[in-house]
Amino acid sequence: MKYLFIDSATATLVVAVVVNGEIKYLFNEKVGTDMSSAIMSKISMAFDQAGIVPQDLDKIFAVNGPGSFTGIRVGLTVAKTMAWSLKIPVVPISSLEVIASGTPSSNNIALIDARRGFVYAGGYDKDLTNIFRDKYILLKDIDQQGTYISYDNIVSAIKPNIDILKIIRKHEREPGINPHRLNPNYLKLTEAEENLNKQND
Repeated sequence: MKYLFIDSATATLVVAVVVNGEIKYLFNEKVGTDMSSAIMSKISMAFDQAGIVPQDLDKIFAVNGPGSFTGIRVGLTVAKTMAWSLKIPVVPISSLEVIASGTPSSNNIALIDARRGFVYAGGYDKDLTNIFRDKYILLKDIDQQGTYISYDNIVSAIKPNIDILKIIRKHEREPGINPHRLNPNYLKLTEAEENLNKQND
């Protein structure tokens, strides 16, 4: 089986091609605000180095949030377009699960800085079973104990060491969804929506 994995939900872009349980290509680096221009070149490079073409893919795994609103939209647009044109399913994956994937602790708390003291937080055990659901919360209000993991400079958090194969093994038997049903999971309103709500109050 041949899979493409895309994660553009944070400033760190992850693109991988997995063929029959083996990683043939992996890009996992911070690209910051250059996400839209970086993603297509890395996907093209992924196919070249893996020795396959898009038509060989059986499924796409796409991170649908939470995280950067713009970054999420970039990755999902690419995933939806490719999956629709290739007539293959997409499996949505939580960005917080990805962050937690490479840490062997029994209680991992993945965090993404959401500004103003808020974070996106999700609790996962070493098998990536959800301990507490992904949420938008004040960092100081997290009452679960565990190992903090984050790309961001959050107090006592360690840097992620993601495990693509663990994520794929967990989700590869899922049938996936029609690309048209792949939606962002922002966990909070966009700033424009928040401002609109304030105006309507």
